[in-house]
Amino acid sequence: MPIQSLAVFCGSKDGINPIYKQHTIELGKIFIKHKLTLVYGGGNVGMMGLIADEVMYGGGKVIGVIPEVLVAWERQHQSISELFVVDSMHTRKKKMYDLSDAAIVLPGGFGTLDELFEMVTWNQLSIHDKHIYILNSGGFYDHLIEHINRMQAEGFLYETAQKRLIVIDQPAGLLPYLE
Repeated sequence: MPIQSLAVFCGSKDGINPIYKQHTIELGKIFIKHKLTLVYGGGNVGMMGLIADEVMYGGGKVIGVIPEVLVAWERQHQSISELFVVDSMHTRKKKMYDLSDAAIVLPGGFGTLDELFEMVTWNQLSIHDKHIYILNSGGFYDHLIEHINRMQAEGFLYETAQKRLIVIDQPAGLLPYLE
């Protein structure tokens, strides 16, 4: 089934390496070119705001999902196609999963890792079977990937990590999976 909507999990801050913003903008252009609906955390700050702005400026569709507790803190985006305000972080993740065909994880903090691991866990438990991509901008996730490989080598995973996680180093690495 072709991907029509893609959840993006990323930081509500920009990070210090300029490649994070560069890759976020490039990914936004891919959304526009391939007419993908962006499903994201609903904020207007950091990489979240940047990806939403890029897709909106290009005439694309953007759906935000933000929990009530973060509305003031993350400053919900006022200029996107649709915004869902939900009761909790858990409901936010579930709604994002329900609205998307696949997910891509960009650099981010604890929340981004929480979203990644919950999604891959649900995938492993057959709650869903959506592809999960990790955009390893500038090697941001190298240590995490190394640790996941260690979990596999030490016998803690039920299957190879590569079955559940597809690592790409550039936004263009997503293109073969869209066609």
